[in-house]
Amino acid sequence: MSWQCALAARRVNVILGCIGKSVASRWREVILALYLEPARPHLEYCVQLWAPQHKKDKELLERVQWRDTKVMKDLEHLCYEERLKKLGLFSPEERGLKGDLNNT
Repeated sequence: MSWQCALAARRVNVILGCIGKSVASRWREVILALYLEPARPHLEYCVQLWAPQHKKDKELLERVQWRDTKVMKDLEHLCYEERLKKLGLFSPEERGLKGDLNNT
């Protein structure tokens, strides 16, 4: 596992932990806004330069996003892929591919 992925995942998990302890609301709009602003940039930082090549790295970044989408009050009964569709989000791997396409 690359140290960049582990460090990014650790930072985001700390941010999500702080959000979980300090925010009483579990509504989609609140949690999504708090995830998109302070947490997600850590996962996407220079993803085109150090693109996670190993399956463990990709799974680690995916688990971080899974954790955030699971706490939303009205989406906890859906599977991960359906939660991403409802929220209009992409998996970290898809975002990396989109970034690569934008750069080319």
